Amino acid sequence: MATTRINHQITAPELRVIGAGGENLGVISLKDALQAAHEAGLDLIEISPKALPPVAKIMDYGKFQYDENKKQKTSKARVVITEVKNLQVKIGTGEHDLELKAKKASEWLKEGHKIKVDLFLPGRAKYLDQNFLKERLERILKLIPVDIKTDEPKKSPKGLTVIIEKA
Repeated sequence: MATTRINHQITAPELRVIGAGGENLGVISLKDALQAAHEAGLDLIEISPKALPPVAKIMDYGKFQYDENKKQKTSKARVVITEVKNLQVKIGTGEHDLELKAKKASEWLKEGHKIKVDLFLPGRAKYLDQNFLKERLERILKLIPVDIKTDEPKKSPKGLTVIIEKA
């Protein structure tokens, strides 16, 4: 973050100044703005340096820093981290096991995560018919009770992989 300029660090000859009570003092010279801030016993803080003319506010610099830190913390708290969860199934995985994995997958989807479903193919199983393998992968996708979006299944070193997310 760029450092905020205060008082004599401000270089613009004219500023649009907001008073200590939030009132608009209009466009005034830097000298007059500094004088007004000094009379109020507060600092002149450059809020928006890129505006024409730049916007400055008369307020306590410590309070300004506190408010900025608070804004950053709340914006960080709102960020939702989506994680890619892994789910591995084999060709011969039983129906009950698939149902349990589908239940877990639906919980993850409701939490907003993406899921990478791997159809693990040991040894010679990698060379089986692609339609058969895709049908095996579809078995678990049909059991997930949540509406999902899927990509096209891709070959991976383990076998077939598909990434699913909530629709």
